Amino acid sequence: MTKQKQKRNRGIILTPEGLEKLETARAELEYMVNFGERFTYEKISELTNLDLNTIKKILAGKEGVDKRSLEKYFLAFKLNLTEAYYTKPNPHQRQDLNEAVSVDHFFGRISQLNILKDWLLKDRCRLVTIVGMGGMGKTTLSIKCAEQIGEKFDCVVWKSLRDAPPVEEILANLIEFVSEGRETKANLPERVGERITRLIDYFRSLRCLVLLDNAESLMDSGSRVGKYRHGSEGYGELFRRVGETNHLSCLMLTTREKPKEVAILEGEKLTVRSLQLEGLSQEEGQEIFKIRGLAGSELELKALSDRYTGNPLALKVVATTIQDLFDGNITQFLDQENAVFGDIRDILDQQFERLSDLEKEIMYWLAIAREPISIAQLQEDLVLQVSPIKLLEALESLSRRSLIEKNASRFTQQPVVMEYLISRLIEEVCEEIVRQKLRLIRDHALIKATAKDYLRENQIRFILQPIIKGLLAVLRNKKALEERLTTILAMLRGTSPLEQGYTAGNIINLLCQLKTDLTDYDFSSLCVWQADLRQARLHQVNFQNADLAKSVFAENFGGIWSVAFSPDGQYLAAGDTKGDILLRRVEDGQPIRSFKGHHGWIVSLAFSPDGNLLASGSCDCTAKLWEVSTGECLHSLEEHEQEVWSVAFSPDGKTLASGCDDRKARLWSVSTGKCLKVFQGHLSEVLSVVFSLDGQKLISGSQDNTIRFWDIETEKCKKILQAHDDGVRSISISPDGQMLASSSNDRTVKLWNLKTDECLNVFQGHSNVVLSVTFCPQGNLLASTGIDQTVRLWSVETAECLKVFPGHSNMINSVAFSPQGNILASGSYDQTVKLWDINTYQCFKTLQGYSNQALSVTFSPNGQILVSGGHDQRIRLWNLNTGKVVKTLHDHTNWIFSVAFNPNNNLLASGSADKTVKLWDVNTGKAIKTFWGHQAVVRSIIFSSDGQILASGSEDGTIRLWDINTGKTLKTLRGHQAEIWSIALSFNGQTLASASFDKTVKLWDVYTGECLQTLHGHDSWVWSIAFSPDNQTLVSTSIDQTIRFWQVNSGECKRIWKDDIGNSQLVAFSNDGQILASCNQDHNIRLWQLSTEKCFKALHGHTALVNSISFSPDGYTLVSGSEDETIKLWDLKSGKCVKTLIVEKPYESMNITGVKGLTQAKINNLKALGAINSYFQ
Repeated sequence: MTKQKQKRNRGIILTPEGLEKLETARAELEYMVNFGERFTYEKISELTNLDLNTIKKILAGKEGVDKRSLEKYFLAFKLNLTEAYYTKPNPHQRQDLNEAVSVDHFFGRISQLNILKDWLLKDRCRLVTIVGMGGMGKTTLSIKCAEQIGEKFDCVVWKSLRDAPPVEEILANLIEFVSEGRETKANLPERVGERITRLIDYFRSLRCLVLLDNAESLMDSGSRVGKYRHGSEGYGELFRRVGETNHLSCLMLTTREKPKEVAILEGEKLTVRSLQLEGLSQEEGQEIFKIRGLAGSELELKALSDRYTGNPLALKVVATTIQDLFDGNITQFLDQENAVFGDIRDILDQQFERLSDLEKEIMYWLAIAREPISIAQLQEDLVLQVSPIKLLEALESLSRRSLIEKNASRFTQQPVVMEYLISRLIEEVCEEIVRQKLRLIRDHALIKATAKDYLRENQIRFILQPIIKGLLAVLRNKKALEERLTTILAMLRGTSPLEQGYTAGNIINLLCQLKTDLTDYDFSSLCVWQADLRQARLHQVNFQNADLAKSVFAENFGGIWSVAFSPDGQYLAAGDTKGDILLRRVEDGQPIRSFKGHHGWIVSLAFSPDGNLLASGSCDCTAKLWEVSTGECLHSLEEHEQEVWSVAFSPDGKTLASGCDDRKARLWSVSTGKCLKVFQGHLSEVLSVVFSLDGQKLISGSQDNTIRFWDIETEKCKKILQAHDDGVRSISISPDGQMLASSSNDRTVKLWNLKTDECLNVFQGHSNVVLSVTFCPQGNLLASTGIDQTVRLWSVETAECLKVFPGHSNMINSVAFSPQGNILASGSYDQTVKLWDINTYQCFKTLQGYSNQALSVTFSPNGQILVSGGHDQRIRLWNLNTGKVVKTLHDHTNWIFSVAFNPNNNLLASGSADKTVKLWDVNTGKAIKTFWGHQAVVRSIIFSSDGQILASGSEDGTIRLWDINTGKTLKTLRGHQAEIWSIALSFNGQTLASASFDKTVKLWDVYTGECLQTLHGHDSWVWSIAFSPDNQTLVSTSIDQTIRFWQVNSGECKRIWKDDIGNSQLVAFSNDGQILASCNQDHNIRLWQLSTEKCFKALHGHTALVNSISFSPDGYTLVSGSEDETIKLWDLKSGKCVKTLIVEKPYESMNITGVKGLTQAKINNLKALGAINSYFQ
């Protein structure tokens, strides 16, 4: 890769911490010797013996100065310059105005523009607000200002608040931008105040101009001025602190309502100011009339401008109205009394009432869409069929009235018009539901289940939720609202069965938003369009003879380990934890077919160059070749000894390469399925393989930290790159074959020159293992992803992180670009595949799976109750005699990884992927406390022997000890360098053990929090640990395929069991300490007699990995929870499974007999998730 020459960076600048230190010291000295007045530059020059130019450079923080100058500055204020206080300067001025609207016509506003320039450049204002009613041109003015003076700032960024994004999200985006991707949502503090502090730190070291548009969206409509809507209160703190705190930057707001913080802080001589934007002058307004083709006398035009106070939007609408309705006669228009309006709503009301029914319907649909849509989409949305000609005529009419805008071949509305329509829609729908007179709710979808993800989320926030709020205000309570909605459903079934429309779909979406229990609801013979049912539990719901067109359901797939696009970009394949491969059409996400045959996770996928074949690698120790058109398995490649982590086709498509846990890479004949060559030399698992573009070399990345280059003809290793510090997880070759990218457990991505072996760049930013990396087809971008739940997009040339895509709720195992490079697919263990638009950085499609693995199982101390936790965020208490659920506890918002009883049987604790620990009353099933503090998934929890302390281990690398009475953290135990996967308490209650991905086990004193010992010996991640009942021995399992027995007192490893079958993942001691139970990747449970070290029973029955095991208190029974979604009870004497417990699926007994609007594939999917179809039962 040819690198561009850059001007050499010289000198250093202050870090935010350094500037804060200096400013604090200076303020203290000013208080002592200068009566609190700020020192002038001349005075600082006198104190520091530095010239004025150097002082300004230091304080501006843009140009570098020599280290001696900084030292002199610090010494003048009795400070020492440490490395934390300085860094090298970044010479690149950066702007992000991508979201800003284009300013094609700028009418007047010259004086206001000059005022803003003076405030920002001369007076160095910190907080500036442009205030005015809708349509006044606030946005246009702010963007024009940024365009003209942006070069004076280090960073310029524009963000819209129209959809009231959470303040945490805006802060994360701003910090990511100003920090050049060094800080992202994944590694920022959770608290809003701490994020604001971090942003202001950058505001002190950089001169930033941040423009936030439509700040009125943060305010609660219908409330007193300045009151924030629920969830937006944090913006008030942001505005206050930016205005109060000394820094170099400026935050500019545009808003219809002045925030109360601005009103308190502003002043003519202060650094917080407001510009009230009034209407255009007569001369400026005439420019609008000329463009609209409206002519008149000077008096007429003045009267017209005065009547509408120069509001630019109102003038545009009025000019069109005069042309269309009054034949261009301004006087006749002015004579109309009803033409007078007090605000923009009045004129929009007047315009709206003049529209035809079709035009009104179009206006509502455009507002609901929230982005430009095509005529074809409008036609599809309309309930009544309308000819394309009539639709086009209506759109042209609306365009002439200035009510809609055309963008290429798509149509949309100005924000103020869209807001008006949404407000009107909410009011009328509320009235329709209350009066049970249905029109708008029948003809319009309040949310579109098939819309792009980010649009649907905004439809929920700005349409569905406000409607619920309005209805609750009238009907008083949730129960009354549910009854009203149910009454409407019954009325529909009685009077309008299968009438086309959106009423039933809207009602079910409202009920889902209310979190109503839909069990036994009746939607039979109804048109249920655009219902989003992916997260709904629809037990015994009746959809018999219903029309379910355009409704969306969860799909029957598990966590996603691999994704791949077909060479033509039309299809996406995804491999899951159930051993299935899903083929989806990219355009609409529709299922094409499934490939079934594997018995373990599908961890790698690759299409052949011609797209006819699909290769898969699996944890079942096989690779397979499939025919894409039929789903037939052509060859099963079974010479692997362990998990197959990577597959890749040669450029000519005749050969397949595979990389395996057995430390070998293999080449296979695609036509015969025969193994052609075996490449040996790696010292650990081969996790990734790729071919060189000429097909002469095979490149492999391994857990042994190296990348090897093999000559395919000779099978010789030609060179070895010592690539990373902790394993190579993924490699990808650039489209031109000149570069190689690698990702690692060491949290980095590296870029290599294949000719010179030089490391060209190190991409840093991930906070955990980077599992996947890939080049885009154009070669200028890299995408990476991993355990930190983020997808990152990088510039290949600069190594800059261009964007961080949040949204997944668990580790992301695979990422792939479409062949065109415009779409990025990510597959996650959270059971979703997400498709991202590379141009907008938005997620436009999520494929939602469903798999309810049993992640944790345990007995109550008295042995009477079994408790389980899993994927569906619910804890279940089971009656062991009947095998039925007696109580379901639901308060977590993510998977439940660990459950534990206290010694008295009356309390239950749970640890979750939502980063919380919860304490439950077993008798009532209520959550009585939530423990906050962990910054990542809580993997393991355990009570102390007296039940007063609860310990939790987390992927954030810490253990927390909680007082169960107060909910406070007693101690936080730190020391591990990676995720903690398991914790265990000795039976005497004195010692706590923790197992970590840093390859160690640690022993802790429960009472002091002291780390007593660190046990080294495992070569890879440590999964599970267990104390023997006599407290003398600790057992640990690891991905290195060993079980180790440690002497607790000495920390000595007494013996090692090598597991040849696979990675041992779980261990548990029987209560008498005589038996050890273990599980590995063959899905079986083994019982070992410790006195003989012999396996005396293997418990067969699970069809997927076992996640959790536990012995009953009486020692006669073992319980196991598995990825196969079952819980099994085993009789230890006979080794037989005596009971299998299965949790109800989301659509259990949902009646879909005679449904319309679903393909057979979708019907089969619903049946797999519990639905019944009496025609085939």
